[in-house]
Amino acid sequence: MSGLVVIYGPGEGADLDVMSQKMVHRGPHFAGRFEGGAVLMGQNYLRGDLYSGSVEVETGGVPVGESGGGNLHICYDGQMGNWKHLSRNSDIPDDAFREERLLLSLYRWHGSRMLDRLDDAVFALVISDGDHLFAARDLLGIKTLFYGRKNGALYLASELKSLRAVTEDVNEFPPGHFMDEKGRLTAFASLPQSPPPQTGDNPETAAATITDIVDRSLRSRIDFSVPTGSLLSGGIDSSVIATLAARLLRETAGPDARLKTFAMGVGESQDIINARLVAEKIQSEHHELMVDLDQMLAVLPEVIYHLESFDPSLVRSSVSNFLISKYAREKGIDVLLSGEGGDEVFCGYIYLKKFPLEEQFARQMECIGFLHSNASLRLDRMNHCNGVRVVAPLISGELLRYAMTLPPEYKQRPENGYKIEKWIFRKAFAPMLPDEVAWRIKQEFSQGSGSADVLPAYFEEKVSDEELSRARSKYPMIRSKEELHYFNIFVENFGDGQAVDTVGQWISL
Repeated sequence: MSGLVVIYGPGEGADLDVMSQKMVHRGPHFAGRFEGGAVLMGQNYLRGDLYSGSVEVETGGVPVGESGGGNLHICYDGQMGNWKHLSRNSDIPDDAFREERLLLSLYRWHGSRMLDRLDDAVFALVISDGDHLFAARDLLGIKTLFYGRKNGALYLASELKSLRAVTEDVNEFPPGHFMDEKGRLTAFASLPQSPPPQTGDNPETAAATITDIVDRSLRSRIDFSVPTGSLLSGGIDSSVIATLAARLLRETAGPDARLKTFAMGVGESQDIINARLVAEKIQSEHHELMVDLDQMLAVLPEVIYHLESFDPSLVRSSVSNFLISKYAREKGIDVLLSGEGGDEVFCGYIYLKKFPLEEQFARQMECIGFLHSNASLRLDRMNHCNGVRVVAPLISGELLRYAMTLPPEYKQRPENGYKIEKWIFRKAFAPMLPDEVAWRIKQEFSQGSGSADVLPAYFEEKVSDEELSRARSKYPMIRSKEELHYFNIFVENFGDGQAVDTVGQWISL
């Protein structure tokens, strides 16, 4: 959504400028700073953030200040699915900064307990009155945040590169925590250790409930007031979101309105083929981007710089995401819809099938626990670096809570000695989708688009066994020749010190 930089304590304004410049891509359209007491705060926004309910932002100061003469200011990056519910008894205007003003009001009344009310939101935020500071990050870590110290001052920023530009002391802000002005971290939430009681809903009721939650989640997050498109990989998650969005656009703009959809592949990949089927069914204005190995290799340095990771599976999928997001931006898109989150909510990853259903919940929580330093980076970084706001309706607190109450066999349906992943989600939306898409076996974005095949093979030839052996003697976390190449690019940008510790590595290559 946007970028934030904060210095609390004896920091220098020049450092804030350097930090802000490193993240200008997160909001080149509207930016500002606040200085008061012991705090320096900087905030920027994308064009997709500057409208709400078709109301254009008037000239005004950011970071957003408290209404009614209060002295609180907020730096914020996030999305709230339950804004209407939380603001129903307030006089907060429905404008571009409604979420910021609501958060300031909640903090004024509830302090840190405000976080209990943000159960359908993803966020990274910093609130200060100049004397005190309150910073927090959502439980899943969907919104990124880093912190460090320099000369007795506390520094916070949305991206590692921003912080690393002024200090070598860089740390990932842990998800589900808040921090005070002394840098003390306190957990406010954690992933459950055991599943909640089951609802007892039969498959038909569960499917109808899921359809309703996803549709409401989409409607609460977009209004088409700026050019909006949808990623369409040809998998079920993005296909569901594109289908619902196309329907909503026609309701909003008339029966002839056509949603712009975007697919990418290395040649005639399965992603491309299936995306065409969905695009034809929903009558979208469909765009395809075909790329080759040379094009992917050319953008790797830029991808890793923005991604701030060297994990192979993440880099591969991020290359695909970067290229299609860039293409969508060139087509005039300010907001992109994504199907991210469905695999975590409904146990869609193929590796989860090897575990017995009795272990499903524990393995699901383990998978969700990887988000903050892995998949969420792709969602955040590969769109922001191209000046595009991304919206992911399947990342919904209400949807996750409901899915956890369903029997394990609803998520991985045993059938003829095989498990159908995301079975209940497929059942819910199968009537809207081509059969080839609704019941297609899960593939990662990089697999479906083709990048998962060509990149590992290329580096297997390019990097010698001796190079890998030497590197592993110093950096044992490197697991493959491909990862070594990505690691070297990462180190060139961020060094091999504390920055390396912020990188999350997926359980497989």
